[in-house]
Amino acid sequence: MGVEAIAREKFEIFNHKTYINSCSQAALAQEVRAAYNAYLDGLVEFGSPWETWVGVQENVRSLLGQILGAHADEVAITTSASAAVNAIASCFDFDKGPSQILTTSLEFPTVGQIWHAQERRGAQVVHLPAGSDHRVTAQQVADAITSDTAIVSVTHVCYRNGAMNDIKAIVEAAHGQGVPVLVDAYQSVGAVPLDFAELGADFVVGGLLKYMLSSPGVGFLLVNSATAAEYIPTTTGWFAARDIFAMDINAFDPAKDARRFESGTPNVPSLYAAQAGLGLLLEVGVSNAWDVSRQLHEELRVGVEALGGTVVTPSGSGAHGPMIAIATTDEHALVNSMAADGVIVSSRDGNLRVSPHFYNNSNDVEIVLSALKTNRHLLV
Repeated sequence: MGVEAIAREKFEIFNHKTYINSCSQAALAQEVRAAYNAYLDGLVEFGSPWETWVGVQENVRSLLGQILGAHADEVAITTSASAAVNAIASCFDFDKGPSQILTTSLEFPTVGQIWHAQERRGAQVVHLPAGSDHRVTAQQVADAITSDTAIVSVTHVCYRNGAMNDIKAIVEAAHGQGVPVLVDAYQSVGAVPLDFAELGADFVVGGLLKYMLSSPGVGFLLVNSATAAEYIPTTTGWFAARDIFAMDINAFDPAKDARRFESGTPNVPSLYAAQAGLGLLLEVGVSNAWDVSRQLHEELRVGVEALGGTVVTPSGSGAHGPMIAIATTDEHALVNSMAADGVIVSSRDGNLRVSPHFYNNSNDVEIVLSALKTNRHLLV
């Protein structure tokens, strides 16, 4: 675990907490903290350095492309995944074209709520139920697509239980029937290797505050230049224009590349944090980070099973993401009890969520397991 040993000292929270909650928020790196100071220093020295800020955004775009296997012109910078999904939704005229939105029971509220909001514009939302392994199969998707299906919208990793869908197979199934695919990769990007070109999806959305080591305020949308060029959003803003400094109020002239999905003034302070976090992640390497996490996942599974607990996250290569979910009788009581002992985790849907990243180690896992042993009465 050379990567973890080198990088851990950059994250000061480990001086006083056992932090293993990256599915909610990354541990704060010294470089990210310093980036906010760099933004403030620029305000003091220059007042309004817009050229610098635009340069930071373009660097974030380039870094995301490098990490996710996308061309820079396929990357839109947004303020959140919600902003990205709303922009995609605005591309469709559900009253005049196909009206069915095919999604799943595994989605984060952002996705489900935005799609259901489109019912006011004529959309019909269908949720495919997950199987006993908390996953949706490509065959389910293929069988559910009809001539009225406008888009398939599916999560890569479920935020409630850590189950991971076979996205490439789902994309192939949907594309085989001429239907575009949106992937919510928020709970996987930065932790699990993802290559946009290889995946083949039309759209991928996510954010930088979790395994991508940054902070709230920056999301992204990957737009497949080969398959999604026809989609033009009506949710827009001046940063989506072909020339953002043209200041033309008499026409809608969106960028030809993925920038057309952007909106108004970006969250500049968070872009500084994003630049620093993504730079650190590139230095570590997502594949190296995933190697560390996978080992810790196995240690967690063995330890929980030894306590008589239940891991609800499916096992096996390709079946789960960077989070391990553990069944509880009272998720909030367990999270609070562990926090009182300095162990920071989270919960959803009756499950405790333990989410290591490259900066965690086996000692962190032992501390988690010790806290679970103390609270054995709250495990199922």
